[in-house]
Amino acid sequence: MSRLLTAGLALTLALSAVNAAPAKADSDEAFFRRVTGQWTGPGEIVAGKYKGTKFVCSFAGNPHDKKVGVELEGSCRVGLFSQPMRAEVVRSGRGYRGEFQDGAAGKGLDIISGEVSGDRMVVGLDRKQLKGAMVARLAGDDALAVTISVRVASQLVPVIGMNLTRAAGTRQSALSN
Repeated sequence: MSRLLTAGLALTLALSAVNAAPAKADSDEAFFRRVTGQWTGPGEIVAGKYKGTKFVCSFAGNPHDKKVGVELEGSCRVGLFSQPMRAEVVRSGRGYRGEFQDGAAGKGLDIISGEVSGDRMVVGLDRKQLKGAMVARLAGDDALAVTISVRVASQLVPVIGMNLTRAAGTRQSALSN
């Protein structure tokens, strides 16, 4: 459970998008700015062996200091147990690449593809035989809904859902960058 929870939760905010024309790049940067700040909220594992497990996460999203993208630090808690989270996603060539924790080469996941469209982003996830996707949708400036799905046979099955809210007082600084 720890690996699935850890991998899935950190990826909820790992942002990626396909780089196209300059207008698209500007819109991608705007999306990244909107998710900058402090986010907290509950989540639940909705399928699989640990179905029904509830957790709470807290993340700090900061713009990447050298490239278009985001760096995330935080933790997720299940009962008395807390797991540190770290993710980084940056523009790379025609798309975005990234990793959660130490990537698929370690105990984490790789972000291998993605697209941002308005208030919604979809990224491809990879770790050996595990393939999946994450969808994150901004609902206004202070709410972020996230679903992580894994590929089972030929379809994506949702396994983790989260509803994050921006921590009070972090909206102004996040939107003014």
